[in-house]
Parts: sequence; structure tokens; C-alpha cells
Amino acid sequence: MFPDSILNEINLNFGKSNPAFQKFRPIKALSGGCINDCYELGNAHKHIFVKFNSAGKYPGMFDAEKKGLELLKTAKCISVPEVLMCTNAGEYSFLALEFISPGNSSTDFWGDFGRKLALLHKNHADTFGLNHNNYIGSLAQNNNQCNSWTDFYVTQRLEPLVKQAYEKGLLSNSNTADFNRLFSILDDLIPGEPASLLHGDLWNGNFLIDKNGTACLIDPAVYYGHREMDIAMTKLFGGFSPRFYDSYNQEYPLENDWKERVKLNQLYPLLVHLLLFGSSYGLQIRSILNDFV
Repeated sequence: MFPDSILNEINLNFGKSNPAFQKFRPIKALSGGCINDCYELGNAHKHIFVKFNSAGKYPGMFDAEKKGLELLKTAKCISVPEVLMCTNAGEYSFLALEFISPGNSSTDFWGDFGRKLALLHKNHADTFGLNHNNYIGSLAQNNNQCNSWTDFYVTQRLEPLVKQAYEKGLLSNSNTADFNRLFSILDDLIPGEPASLLHGDLWNGNFLIDKNGTACLIDPAVYYGHREMDIAMTKLFGGFSPRFYDSYNQEYPLENDWKERVKLNQLYPLLVHLLLFGSSYGLQIRSILNDFV
């Protein structure tokens, strides 16, 4: 059931400057809402996408998503939904976005997608991180800025989740010792690069094919980081064509041996999944550690 408080807030907002405005009504619940409830709303002229949750359940989540989408949009190289509203209504918080009408992939969908991601990654910053924290899935994601990627990867990504996983009994003393050994050699394993603007959670469920047949990014976990993190995430659950990587490398070539570092860069999302979904991801994490330490 779509909450009346949210519907009233949306209709009030859209109707303020338009006396002829036709009120939105819920069209249908949408899949993919494992964290938040998601709905399509519409009237005779326009459809919008709304996600909502109990206010305070994930403090600042929707505001962080709003900022992330707006930051990606400023890069002017890859499509994202327009942010329409982000506020509270009664006991709920919600985010209203442009509804992306689905389309069929263009002839060179994957080549276009790879090139546009490379263009996104050409947006650089002086430091690694972001000026605010956000979420990856339902986990809080710290983005305290660091001058080097390896410092950021250790202190803001791996260490906090290793600690949480250990405290929950999902990692052993031996596992944490292996992580500490890995931390000490990361500078030798990862080539230095400028901080790139990342989507941050780029698996095959976090883009849509729009009516123009091109990729539209959704559900970002943005920060400025090493661009191989986005690349590694695309390979974690598959679904990306080889053409995607070829096109990316034509536009912004990755450093030598990038494929050998994919698993290393997957440790962070695997730790996220370990904490969210349980011990089945522990074996994969331990296998990667054994490859590097």
C-alpha cells in the first residue's frame, strides 16, 4: 500500500505552481525494493518513480542518493534520473525521481556504455573520498578524504568492514591477520592514479536501458576513488559484455595487469555482502586473501 502522506506531499508539491495539475496516483509496486519500497506513480501526462522507508531507519540515505545522482549528472557524460523531490512525509522519508521508461538496447549499447563510464572516470579530484558520507546498499559508507588511494581503501573501506565482520563472527583471527598483511603491501600491488568520480556500486542491477537504448545509472554509492573499483564491481556478478571493456580501454586505457587486480578490488563489495547476506561470501574473501598474502 502506498502511503497517503507521501502521495499528498508529492501532489501538493507538484500542484503548487500549476493550477491545472492532475494528481498522481499509484500505478504499481516495482521490484528491486529489498531495502526500500518502490512504486511507479502517474497521471495522464507524467510518470515518476518513488522509493520510501520509515523515517530514521537509514538516516540520510535518500539525501545521499540525491547528492550522488546530482554529482553524476554534473559530469554530463552518462544518463541518470532527474531528482524531483527528497523529503519526509509523516512517518516516512522518500525520494521521487524521473521515471525511466524502459527501451531496447542500441546496436552498440555496450560500446557506448563503456566509453561513457570512461568519460565519467576522467572527472578527477585532488583527494580520495567525498565531502559527505553515504550508503552502499543498506550499509553506511564512510568517505573521509585521504591523499592516497591505499590509505583510503584501507581506512575507509576495508578496515571498518573487517572489524564489523570479525565482531559478528564472520571472520576469524587468522582472516584479520591476513587482511593486515595485505594492508602492508597494497602500495606495491595497486598502481597510483588520480581520484576518479565513481558510481561506487556498478553491478548489473544498477543500470537501466532507457527509451533511447542507452545506459542510465541508478542507486549510486558515489565517491572519488580508484577507477578499477567500478571495473571490478562490473565483474563481480557478470552481465557486462567484453565490448564494454574494449570500449572503455579505447577511451581511457587501464593500467597494465588490471585484470589481475580485479579480485583485490572486489574485496570491499564482498565484505559488504558478507555483512548483509552472511557467511557464504567468506570463502570467496579467504580465497582472494590467499592469492595476495
